[in-house]
Amino acid sequence: MKNLNISLCMLLIALVRLGASVPLGFNYRDALDKSLMFFEAQRSGKLPLQQRVKWRGDSGLQDGFQQGVNLVGGYYDAGDHVKFGLPMAYSVTMLAWGAIEFSKEITDLNQMGDTLWAIKWGTDYFIKAHPQPNVLWGQVGDGASDHYCWERAEDMTTSRTSYKIDEEHPGSDLAGETAAALAAAAIAFRPYNSSYSNLLLVHAKQLFTFADRYRGLYDDSIVSAQQFYASSGYSDELLWAAAWLHQATGDEYYLKYVVDNAVYMGGTGWAMKEFSWDNKYAGVQTLLSKVLLEGKSGPYTSTLKQYQAKADYFACACLQKNDGYNVQKTPGGLLYVREWNNMQYVSSAAFLLAVYSNYLSEAKAQLTCPDAQIQPQELINFAKSQADYILGKNPDDMSYLVGYGPKYPVHVHHRGASIASIFSLHSEVGCTQGFDTWYNRPEPNPNVCGGLVGGPDKNDEFSDDRSNYEQTEPTLSGSAPLVGIFAKLQSLYGGNIGSYKDESPVPQEKTLSTNLWKTGIPITHGAPVEFLHTISSSWTVGATTYYRHKVIIKNTSLKPISDLKLVIKNLSGSLWGLSPTSEKNTYELPQWHKVLNPGSECMFVYVQEGPQAKISIQSFH
Repeated sequence: MKNLNISLCMLLIALVRLGASVPLGFNYRDALDKSLMFFEAQRSGKLPLQQRVKWRGDSGLQDGFQQGVNLVGGYYDAGDHVKFGLPMAYSVTMLAWGAIEFSKEITDLNQMGDTLWAIKWGTDYFIKAHPQPNVLWGQVGDGASDHYCWERAEDMTTSRTSYKIDEEHPGSDLAGETAAALAAAAIAFRPYNSSYSNLLLVHAKQLFTFADRYRGLYDDSIVSAQQFYASSGYSDELLWAAAWLHQATGDEYYLKYVVDNAVYMGGTGWAMKEFSWDNKYAGVQTLLSKVLLEGKSGPYTSTLKQYQAKADYFACACLQKNDGYNVQKTPGGLLYVREWNNMQYVSSAAFLLAVYSNYLSEAKAQLTCPDAQIQPQELINFAKSQADYILGKNPDDMSYLVGYGPKYPVHVHHRGASIASIFSLHSEVGCTQGFDTWYNRPEPNPNVCGGLVGGPDKNDEFSDDRSNYEQTEPTLSGSAPLVGIFAKLQSLYGGNIGSYKDESPVPQEKTLSTNLWKTGIPITHGAPVEFLHTISSSWTVGATTYYRHKVIIKNTSLKPISDLKLVIKNLSGSLWGLSPTSEKNTYELPQWHKVLNPGSECMFVYVQEGPQAKISIQSFH
């Protein structure tokens, strides 16, 4: 008996040691959050009260004013303070694609509100940048002068010159990508804010027409972009925009466009081994495969099969099953495309294969590669291998997502992150002073910015050095695809990390966001009232999902408002905070709040399934 107890004890110790040697699963939910936080760190303009990255302040508040246009807002590109339109638009497209394709997964993680907020910060800027059908402002700031300085965005002294494309100075690639971003965002917003979704589509259609009618490379018109984001062509962006507009509208015109131009624009000719801000062919080919796999190709089946063959080529090359024509990999298993910021190609490829896996699974299809028949799950396995490498399963045990895990880059090439916040260091940090005092210091950055850095070289080697911008600079384009990837992986492999799912049959409320975005509620022209509309939570009972809508009414005038009456249509659920009148669908403020003083607010809440109610002002005094 004594020997038996000793044996059991030794077995228990061995099992404990074995368990300790097996790495715990990654917290993809936290990784998703760190990815979204980077977009908050990159915000330009007047920051909202709900800003979570507290070391940032307002900046770029006069962008565009020199040219007589309001270009306040949008995102800074990377570790600098230039707003480059092409990679910004691509990043918004990828965020929106993630919100569309992995909607349930993101919602289950209570991240849909922040994801839509990140998309809208970009799309609101694009609407400002598109003041006329054939005009698009494509850049704010100059890369050369910006890179000469090392200063916080809040202290900027560099040129904020704005650059545009128009009929005489075209940019089909820039206008096409922006159209794609707005069309994809329109789909993402449709269940939550239909009026804003419709507005996005208006701009998307105009921009596509502009891009197609007045053709040319954007960096021939915005020459200062050539050194930083030179375009290799615009045909892929035209196909990309048309494919997204077809998804957003269902209009056969756009599907016919990609079919008619399939050969001429290279859609069925180019077989690619990268997908990026500059090269959209693999994305176009994958997105059009969805139409085919859903059985909606109609008379265009033959051409769409050719598109799908090129989508298969990309997937097979990533999986190393392409008869030797594969994407290069590092010894540690990471896809390797380019020396400069290679991780952006990794995240986009992983995203694309995760999406393609969904399309194949829903169609009960598989991927046919030259070297093997591939089940959809193997595409997910590949996406997971790349995501896990990013998060620390690599030769250096380094997380390349800033702020995630016990070991990540701390000398990130990022101006704002490397200098003490304006809220702790109130004095201005001058253009060159930043180099002397902050850029060259050996200490870690004082602020964590989130985001995916450039990552290791072809031998898995990485130098955490602020001056090593090829490896330590985070970018919008690298970080955007991660939102969808991490949501998908958390749903499959996350287990109960953080208790994100409640398996109880009791309806579980899921807070979508504490943030607000302005809705497109129609109001009477000139009405001194502003509406702020939030979807603050959702929950599911059986097969039905209910949404809690919170609407804040603010008096933006200089005079008191009384006897405000609202007409609320398409309301199918309960409403609190307003009093019904004798008129159908008409409500008024409660007795205790009959007068809305200047600057004051009141709130009402309603709950219903499906789209939001339509709210308009009937009258006021």
